[in-house]
Amino acid sequence: MCQYPFKFFSKNLVGRDFIVGDLHGMFSLMESQLESLNFDPENDRVFSVGDLIDRGPESYRVLEFLDKPWFHAIKGNHEMMLIEAKHKKTNYRSWVQKYGGAWWEDVDPTTQDEIRSRLEELPIAFEVENNSGNVGIVHADIPVGLTWQEIIHDINNDEEIRDYLMWSRNRFKYIQLTGETVDVEGIGLVVMGHMPVSKPLHINNLYYIDTGAAFVHKEELGHLTLLEIHPEIKEHRYPEALL
Repeated sequence: MCQYPFKFFSKNLVGRDFIVGDLHGMFSLMESQLESLNFDPENDRVFSVGDLIDRGPESYRVLEFLDKPWFHAIKGNHEMMLIEAKHKKTNYRSWVQKYGGAWWEDVDPTTQDEIRSRLEELPIAFEVENNSGNVGIVHADIPVGLTWQEIIHDINNDEEIRDYLMWSRNRFKYIQLTGETVDVEGIGLVVMGHMPVSKPLHINNLYYIDTGAAFVHKEELGHLTLLEIHPEIKEHRYPEALL
């Protein structure tokens, strides 16, 4: 487990803030999008919802981006798959054969150790201060009935909550069935990835932004979303989706 599973970021007083959806090794795609947005690495920031690795062709670049001072990531379930694969052979085979982890076998052992160590240290939730109500970031899901403050309190000592934030699909499935959900109390907006959607889904104070960047051969997917959250809320998808 990471030493500090929650991290708070003060308001960006000099630049813009973006949240990027599940990258899955598509780092060049993000670089192209940031260039088109005139991203300023001295003043702007990018926050990742996790799942930096697997499926896409550039997972090996993960350390390069974790070293960038403007890039901040939380831990997704694919990071957890890599971490857990070290000591569980069945997990390793499943991850490599079914979930996009084959790239790992081409990485030298020293670099493997460094990547694993860095991923283990990643937080599980962020909160970013902004002008219109702070923004929470988790990878997958928020339990219905818990406030943001309760989640942040429990994340330190409740493994079940940590797993829920990284793995659950419960709320999203309910939204698919009913078209509705309830707010997460105590926070202005919560942004998540994990569930590939054809376009970002904004419902109540939840925002799902995984638009399947690595699924380039699947209809309606294959796009990377950056959600600008400061100084205003604005969606950016690349390549731009056909409407």
